Amino acid sequence: MVINDKVRNILEWILCIVIAFVLAVLIKYFVGTPTIVSQVSMNPTLKEGQRLILNRLTRTLGEMPQRGDIITFEAPTIKGYNSIEEIDLQNPVAKYEDEPTSLWGKFTYYVLEIGKNSYIKRVIALPGEHVKIENGKVYINGEELQEDYLQPEVQTPTSVGAVTSFNDFVVPENCVFAMGDNRTQSTDCREFGCIPLEKIESKVWIRFWPLDLWGKVDKK
Repeated sequence: MVINDKVRNILEWILCIVIAFVLAVLIKYFVGTPTIVSQVSMNPTLKEGQRLILNRLTRTLGEMPQRGDIITFEAPTIKGYNSIEEIDLQNPVAKYEDEPTSLWGKFTYYVLEIGKNSYIKRVIALPGEHVKIENGKVYINGEELQEDYLQPEVQTPTSVGAVTSFNDFVVPENCVFAMGDNRTQSTDCREFGCIPLEKIESKVWIRFWPLDLWGKVDKK
């Protein structure tokens, strides 16, 4: 069958579009992607409307983030408990339920991120560390955590909204405990538990908007 020049050109364009789409998806999932801050939980470190570039090589390489890193992770299904009986402080891990099971569903949810919600928070504690929150302070292994990234007047309540919370426990293996810098306006691990490593999506890398704040977002 002879293909005329017009059809050949169309096929070449389709092939270029498919290759570009595949490359874009691979870069977004494995290397990095832009995002917009949409909540107030990281104020004043990160404010609503600021635009960031996320480093996803940490997920690709399976690296455990460090204390102070600002990360993004898949939002847990359960975002708060109504009674102390519902909380398992011996296994304080966030629950992820009703996740897609079909191959296409997993692709659209995890790769294309359609219908997927994520949080931006700061890593506070690492695997094996004992976390205790009391009197507005955070204690790691019995010592008060020095949080220079917080505003001087900021206190850390044990809970924000929920009747009870995770406030005295040991971080399980391959998990992290994370909170927002805006402690009274942040839905975070105090409400739903620690985040498994496989649910961590990226580390905040560069802020490129507004232009006067352009630069790498370092942990403090």
